[in-house]
Amino acid sequence: MSANTWQAGTITVYQYPKCGTCRNAVKSLQAKGNKLELKHIVEETPTAEQLKELVKLSGLELKKFFNTSGDVYRELGLKDKLASMNEDEQLALLASNGMLIKRPIATDGTKATVGFKEEQYVQEWNG
Repeated sequence: MSANTWQAGTITVYQYPKCGTCRNAVKSLQAKGNKLELKHIVEETPTAEQLKELVKLSGLELKKFFNTSGDVYRELGLKDKLASMNEDEQLALLASNGMLIKRPIATDGTKATVGFKEEQYVQEWNG
């Protein structure tokens, strides 16, 4: 999926419904009247190609997309393993398990944000 396949005028939010941070991000976006497409990050995990595009749109390093505080990250011992993995391997790993991905990810196809900080959302999505 490339940026063009995200719906114009809609913010796609990859989120986990049980995550309080995700719920806060969605509420913030809805409060300003944004049209949202919610995607369950485990049931609709972005592909490696989509993740590569999201990394590009966000301007962040790929490592910022890892949920480093998550159980799956710790169970797989990724803190020490990631440094030896190339970008394609890291993208494939993220695409294989949505619980490894930091959330929420919001994109409108022209930009993307990862995580939720209210001030950032006001500036990026509601300003």
